[in-house]
Amino acid sequence: MKNFVVIGGGTGIGRALTEKLAEEGHSVLVISRESHDIDAIPTVEFHKADITQSDAEDWPLPDEIHGLAYCPGSINLKPFHRIKPEVFQQEWDLNVMGAIKVVQACLPRLKEANGSAVFFSTVAVQTGMPFHASIAAAKGALEGLTRSLAAECAPAVRFNCIAPSLTNTPLANKLLSTPEKEVASAKRHPLNAVGQPEDIANMAAHLLGDSGKWITGQIIGVDGGMGSVKTN
Repeated sequence: MKNFVVIGGGTGIGRALTEKLAEEGHSVLVISRESHDIDAIPTVEFHKADITQSDAEDWPLPDEIHGLAYCPGSINLKPFHRIKPEVFQQEWDLNVMGAIKVVQACLPRLKEANGSAVFFSTVAVQTGMPFHASIAAAKGALEGLTRSLAAECAPAVRFNCIAPSLTNTPLANKLLSTPEKEVASAKRHPLNAVGQPEDIANMAAHLLGDSGKWITGQIIGVDGGMGSVKTN
């Protein structure tokens, strides 16, 4: 049994990852604002915290951390001229400063276990999409942080980042709220489908586990081909 910490593991991709790790017999500490009954799984412990406000000293971290996943994110799609500076700051605090806080708290324990960490970006960083300025700016910084930490912490700890396209999670409810929206969103992808949480969680589990032991410093697109393939 290994020890994993999943930040934002109550819903969406974080929940799918937590469930997968638990199914494999591992111990998982979920730190999130709401449990959504994730702690009903026998090997899952839940600690309630808002990561942007919480003090790391309050977290019940295990002595060794074999894997860390930072899953919080946001979807705030607006024209650039309508995004107030405080929104950019909120995106930064959640996506970048939150990750920094978590890594600084967990890094000694990750080093002890020769562990691995995974962040989550978006296909919009490398592709360039309208109305994504605030989230792409923050996630772009997270991709830079991934590579910097991978270099600084090698060979003791591996750092990688997954860049998904639109995934069917509660965070995307407004974009997928009708069958028509689902069909339209699917058609934007070369694979003609919207991502499912398990699609992203499977890659995250691979990067966190022994099967990904020779991968570090990578930004990996799990995006239905959106970021690299044109079909028409």
